Amino acid sequence: MTKKKKARALRSHLENPHPLLRVFLVLAGAGMLVAGAGILWAALTPIPDLNSFDSRKVAQSTKIYDRTGKTVLYDLNHDVRRNIVELSEISPNLQQAAIAVEDASFYSHSGVSFTATARAIIVDIKTRSFAQGGSTITQQVVKNTILSGKKSPIRKFQEWVLAWKLEQKYSKKQILEFYFNVTPYGGTLYGAEVAARAFYGKSANDLTLAEAAYLAAIPQLPTYYSPYGNNREDLDIRKNYVLERMRILGFITEEEERAAANEEVVFSRQQNNSIIAPHFVFYIEQQLEQTYGPEVVTQGLSVITTLDADLQNEAQAIVKEYALANTAKFNASNAALVALDPKTGQILSMVGSRDYFDEAIDGNFNVALAKRQPGSSFKPFVYAAALEKGYTPETIIFDLPTQFSTACLQTDTGNSEPPCYAPQNYDFKFRGPMTMRSALAQSINIPAVKTLYLAGTKNVIDLATRMGITGFGDPKEYGLSFALGAAEVSPLQMASAMGVFANDGIRNPPTGILEIRDMKGRVLEKFTEKPEQAIDSGVARQIAAMMSDNDARIPSYAPNNPLNFPDRDVAAKTGTTNESRDAWTVGFSPSVSLAIWAGNNDNSPMVKEIAGYIVAPMWRAVMEAALRDKPVELFAEPPGIPESAPPALRGVVSSHSILFQTNKDNPQGPPPANPYSDPQLAYWEFPIQLWAASGFTVAGPETVVATTTQEILPEEEEAD
Repeated sequence: MTKKKKARALRSHLENPHPLLRVFLVLAGAGMLVAGAGILWAALTPIPDLNSFDSRKVAQSTKIYDRTGKTVLYDLNHDVRRNIVELSEISPNLQQAAIAVEDASFYSHSGVSFTATARAIIVDIKTRSFAQGGSTITQQVVKNTILSGKKSPIRKFQEWVLAWKLEQKYSKKQILEFYFNVTPYGGTLYGAEVAARAFYGKSANDLTLAEAAYLAAIPQLPTYYSPYGNNREDLDIRKNYVLERMRILGFITEEEERAAANEEVVFSRQQNNSIIAPHFVFYIEQQLEQTYGPEVVTQGLSVITTLDADLQNEAQAIVKEYALANTAKFNASNAALVALDPKTGQILSMVGSRDYFDEAIDGNFNVALAKRQPGSSFKPFVYAAALEKGYTPETIIFDLPTQFSTACLQTDTGNSEPPCYAPQNYDFKFRGPMTMRSALAQSINIPAVKTLYLAGTKNVIDLATRMGITGFGDPKEYGLSFALGAAEVSPLQMASAMGVFANDGIRNPPTGILEIRDMKGRVLEKFTEKPEQAIDSGVARQIAAMMSDNDARIPSYAPNNPLNFPDRDVAAKTGTTNESRDAWTVGFSPSVSLAIWAGNNDNSPMVKEIAGYIVAPMWRAVMEAALRDKPVELFAEPPGIPESAPPALRGVVSSHSILFQTNKDNPQGPPPANPYSDPQLAYWEFPIQLWAASGFTVAGPETVVATTTQEILPEEEEAD
C-alpha cells in the first residue's frame, strides 16, 4: 500500500470510526472529564489544620426515626465523646496493632498503598461492590474528617488525592496521632482514649496487648465488631488476626501472641437511656455502616425506619413482663420477638431481649437475629413441602409407635438409642390414623417425621430457603429428626418466612428502612417492594387454614387456648426443643407476622414445659396489640381436593400406610407397582398390623384411647 493510500485509510478511520471505537472514545472522554473534575475538586479542597481538631464539633448528626418520621429512635451523635491525646499517650501495643491490621506499609507509602488498592479493586470487581477500599491509615483520616457520602469510585479517587496532600503537609507521627483521635469505635465513641476508657475503664496508654488487639480490630466495622453486639465470636477471630499480623511483622513473639490470644478480656458495661428500641437501632446502624462506611454518624443522614414506635414500646413492655414471670416459673429468663408486615416485609417491631441494659442476662445480645432450634414451630414448612409435592391436608398418616431406622428391627418401636430412631409424642400417647391437618394442628411428632420422609429433606430445605430461612448446609447432614426442628433459625427469619404463608405465597424480604435523606434533603435510598412468588398460593392458603383451624387443635388444646382468635383469622404454631432450651410461638394474620422465642442466652435449660405455657400467652398479648387498630381480614379460601385424588389423600382410612397406597414421589398418580421396594414400608406397616389386631385401639402410657373418640386433654395439659 502506498503512503497516500495509507494516509487516506487512516483519515477514513478517524472520520468514520468503528461503532465500538466510538463507544470507547466516548467512555474514555467521560472518564477523563470525571477524573479531571475529581482532581480539580481535590486540589481546591483545603486540608484542615490538625491543631483545630481538639475543638472539632460534629454538627452533621445522623438521626434514626420511626416510620412516622416524627419519633427519634436514636441520634447517633447524641452525647458524642471525644478526648484528644498526643501519640505518646497511646500505648505502643495499640500503635503497632493498628499498623499491623490496617496499614503495614504506613511508614513507606505516600498516602496510598497501590498494592492494597489493587487487591481491593480485584475483590470489589468480583463482588460488584466497593466494600473493600484498601484504605491506608492516611486515607482513613481523610474519610473520617473531610469526605462523606456513599462509597463510589469517584469518592475513592478523591480519597487518594487528599491522602497524598495530607502526607505532603504532615508527618507520619502527626497523621498517626490524628488517626487515633478521630477513628470511630462504635456508637458515640471517637478516638482511642475514649474507647479505652469506655471498654476497659483505663487510659489508652495502659492497654495490655490483648486489649490493644481488640481495640485495633473494631474500626473496620465498629457496629458489627462491637463487643456488646451479636458478633463477639467474629470480633475474637479478628482480634487473633491482629495478633497474627503483629507477629508476622515482628512486633511480638509467638509466645506473646499465644498469651494474648488466650487472655480473657472483660469489657465494661455501658448505660444509654437516650435510645428507643436499641436492638433494632443497632441493627439499622450496622446496615448503614456497611453501605456508607463507619463515618456514617457524621454525615447528617435522616433515616426513616419501618418501626412502629407505639407497637415497639408495647411489645418491649410485654416481653419484659412475661420474661420476668417466666424466670420464676420456668427458669426462662429472656425472650425476643420480631413482628413484620407480610405484605411488604417491613419490620414493625424488634425486641432483642427483655432489657438491652441488663447485664445479668447478657441483654445487649440481639436474640431476634440469633439462630436457635425452632422445635415443632418448624413443622409447617415440612407439611408445606408435602403439599407442594401433591399431598393434601386430608392425607391420612398413622400416629403409631414406629421405628424409622432400617439398621434396627421394625419391632423395636421404643428404642431411640443410635443407630435406632423411634421418636415419641409430647404426651407419650398415640392417636392412630390422623389427617395431616390434625397432625400439624395438634403438633404430633410421629406423623411429622413420616411427612418429612414423604416430602424429602432436600425439598423441605429448598422450600424453607425460598421462604427466607438460610444456612441449612448439606441436606445429607440431617436425619428424620429434622422434622422436629433440628436445624436453627432466627426470629427474624421465622417471622419473614411465616409471612409468606400469610401473603399467598409471596415473599417480601424483611427490611427496616423506608427512606434515607442526606443533610440537604436529597433522597439516597427509598423503600420499594421486591415481591417474589416463593411458594404456590394454594399451598400457602392450605397451611394458613391448617394453622388457624382451632377445631383441629382441640383434641390436644383447650377450646379457648391462647392461639385462638374467634373474631379474626390468625394462624399459629408452638415449638419446644427436646432439652427445653428453646420455646417458640410463631404465627400470622393477613397483616402481621409474629415470631417469639423464649429461653436463656447461656443456653441453659428451662423447666421442662411446653411452649403453650411459656410463650403462647406472651405471643397472644403482642399479637392483640399489633392487630388492635387493623381492620379484620380473612385468609383466602384454600383449594379443594380433587375427587380423582387417591382415597388416602381424601381422608379415607385404610389398614395400610400411605406408602402402600400412593407413590411417594407422585402421590396424585397411580399407586406404586411394588410398594415393598421402599425400605420404610415394612417399618410403617408393622405398627398398623398391631393396631388392627388390637381392635383399632392405641395405647398410651395410662389408657387405651379409641381412635374414633380421641381423648380431649384438659386445659392444663396443652400440647406443644
